Order: sequence, then C-alpha cells, then structure tokens
Amino acid sequence: MTKKYDVIVIGGGLAGLAATILLSRAQLSVLLVEKNNYPFHKVCGEYISNETLPFLNYLGVNPFALGAVALEEFELTAPQTQPLLLSLPLGGFGLSRYVLDSALALKAKEAGAEILTQTQVKSLTENSRGAICHTTQGDFEARYLLATFGKRSNLDTVLDRNEYQKKANYIGVKYHIRYPKQPFNRISLHNFENGYCGISRIENDSYCLCYLSHKKNLAHHKKLDLMEREILAQNPFLADIFQNATFLYDHPLVIHQVSFAAKNLEQPQLLFAGDAAGMIAPLCGNGMSMALLGGGMAAGHLVAHLQGRISAAQMVSDYKAEWRKTFALRLWAGRTIQHFFGDLRLSRGLISFFRYQPFLAKQLIKLTHGNVPTRKIY
Repeated sequence: MTKKYDVIVIGGGLAGLAATILLSRAQLSVLLVEKNNYPFHKVCGEYISNETLPFLNYLGVNPFALGAVALEEFELTAPQTQPLLLSLPLGGFGLSRYVLDSALALKAKEAGAEILTQTQVKSLTENSRGAICHTTQGDFEARYLLATFGKRSNLDTVLDRNEYQKKANYIGVKYHIRYPKQPFNRISLHNFENGYCGISRIENDSYCLCYLSHKKNLAHHKKLDLMEREILAQNPFLADIFQNATFLYDHPLVIHQVSFAAKNLEQPQLLFAGDAAGMIAPLCGNGMSMALLGGGMAAGHLVAHLQGRISAAQMVSDYKAEWRKTFALRLWAGRTIQHFFGDLRLSRGLISFFRYQPFLAKQLIKLTHGNVPTRKIY
C-alpha cells in the first residue's frame, strides 16, 4: 500500500529543508527525499547574505553558533589591474553547506518530518488525489509536491524542463582550503578568462574556494588542473592561491551544465523553489539566501492551500507573484552583471570605473540582494 503525505519535498538542500521545517510545524505530514546522506558537501560559494538571519533564527538555527564567520568587505580583481576593495552594504557570513544543511535537517526531524536519504526520484505521476512520487525506495503519494532539487537533476528531463539546458554552458568547481593570506572578514571575487572565482572564510579556519568557468576552457585544456594552471593562474591572486593554499579535499567537487535561464515555477500538483525555480549568477553571492527564503515562501503558500484557506489556483498565483516580486530583479541584475565577468577587458574596465564611483558599485551589489525583511515572507 502506498504511503500518503500532505507534501513530498524533492531535494534536501536549503530550500527543501526550510520548506520541510515550516510545513511540518504547520502539522502537515511531510516526506523529504534526498539523494545524498547528511552531512555532505555541495558545489556552492557558501556565502550567505545577512538578510536571511531573522529567517534562520526563526527556523531555530544560529549560524554563528555553528562556526559562521562575519563577512564585511568585498574585493574584486582581474589580471593586469589593481584590485577594488569595498565594504559590503548589508554584509553576510560564511558557513559550509556540510554544516548548515545538517543543522537544518536535524530541525526538520525535530519538527516531525520524515527524511528519506540516499534515494533517487525516478518519475512522478498524477492521480485524482494529487501525485505519486516513484523512487528507488518505493512509491509515495502526496496531495502536493515541492521540487527543490537544485541546479540540475534528471527530473528536469522527466518533467520536460530541459529546454533551458541548451544554455547550460558553465561548470562549477569547489574546494575547501586553508589560506591565511585571505582576511577573515573579506569575500573576494577573482576574474579570469571566461570565468570567475570566489573565496571566503567558513568555519574551522577554512575557506571556500569556488569558481565558475565556461565549458570551453575545460574543452580546450581537458583537465581541471591544466585549466587552473593555464587559465585561472593568469590572475596573480589565483596563481598565489593555487600555489600556496592547503587543499583539504582529495578531489574537487564539480557540477556540469550550469544554467541561469528563466524557469517555470509550477506544473500540475508541483511547485518549484530554490535553484530549481531560478538560479542567480554565483558572482552575486546570494544564491543561498534566495534558496532559504524561496523555500519558506513556497511553504507559506502551500500551508494556506492545504489548510483550506485558499484554492490551488490562488496558491499558484500568489506564489508566482510573490516570488517574482522578491527575486525577479535580482535574477535580471545577476544575468546582466555576469556579462562583464569572464571578459577580461570588460572586467578591468568595470573595476577602473568603480574605483572612482564606489557608490555605484555598492548600488549594483544592492540590486542583487534584498534587505533584512521587515515582514515575514514565510
């Protein structure tokens, strides 16, 4: 007999965990399906804007008690030009996904959710009561599904969402390192040909080093280490990091076919949140915040519908409107700004311009971030 739930959440990243906690606290039966087993690492810049602090506290997580480090400065570099240093308008903090996701998963269990790890979702089917989620651990039925499966999943193809993959021209690579030359309170963004690399402090005296590169760099050099030596090291800051840092992984984490194209927010019996709903360019440093807040937003609308306060059509309409009001400008700004990065001539010109107009640089940063919410969006 197929076990039934009010909501099945597909994907146990930040958006899925935030939604699971809120849905469970609303006394709904929730199953979270995650392909990995906590704790685990993910390709991610691991910088979180301070706009999420009230929400994380509401979820019961204090990131600084987990070892998070406050980040207050922003550095931008490119080969053959002096770096630009600015204060971050809102500020943020660094904390690894390994630590944060595990803490949120614990809160989800405490709230009463069931979590099924090391489980793949193979397909989804609709029925008269909602939908059935077919997994490697069996079939599960729900009144509604929430898809928070991240940047790329086999479900994109199953759900016929693969049209945007035509523009998936990037690869993401992440390391954890030790590099005492990097100031504790600074997040740096180092440009190189057809890409950029961020570095910032996380817990345990470690740093997250994460870069995005156009796939043609790897196609030309075949191996990551060759690409790093020949392309990334043209930026002297990156050359020093790769030469002098202590790398804490045996191998880097890599994700292919990263896309920043617009995505649908819903299908029948299914809402999307987190990177599955829309992914901001990593140079903006705001993807984790968007995932957390977006998961909370989706949960709020699902609770209103499943408790009988609004219709399904109203839920979808309200969710789309609020998501776009909150995130659409950020996504547009991120896609626009990304055109200046990875092009060395443009990135050098941008740094030179902002050196004399730092106010405009800070305004551009604000475009890709929200404010600390004055009201709940979850």
